[in-house]
Amino acid sequence: MENTLSLIKPDGVRRNLIGEVIRRFEQNGLKVTAMEMLWLSKKEAEGFYIIHKDRPFYDSLTSFMSSGPIVALVLRGENAISKTRELMGATNPAEAVKGTIRRDLAESIEANVVHGSDSKGSAIFEIPYFFSSIEIYA
Repeated sequence: MENTLSLIKPDGVRRNLIGEVIRRFEQNGLKVTAMEMLWLSKKEAEGFYIIHKDRPFYDSLTSFMSSGPIVALVLRGENAISKTRELMGATNPAEAVKGTIRRDLAESIEANVVHGSDSKGSAIFEIPYFFSSIEIYA
């Protein structure tokens, strides 16, 4: 069993897709073990996405992620990281497989409804960015 982080981005929250996203995760064997709604400041978004600091989309991404509330989730399950990535689909919704969250629900590459840890290393950094160990239920 492993944990991963998923964020329902500002576009997903604004469009009332929280329940739909969680339903898709749960129906595919993932359990929500922590959840919080919050509004990131620009500085907090920059810290979270620091790995992309030198990428051309960094400023746009961090501005978008601080443009409204998000829902942070810790998901637990067998192969949770790869399963979450598969359910989300490709970053570009036009390239995502039919039936994935991004293909079905996203508006654009940036407004693509969800974020998910892409590796164990990312999950180790990302989960504690939002949750302490006592906030995550087994």
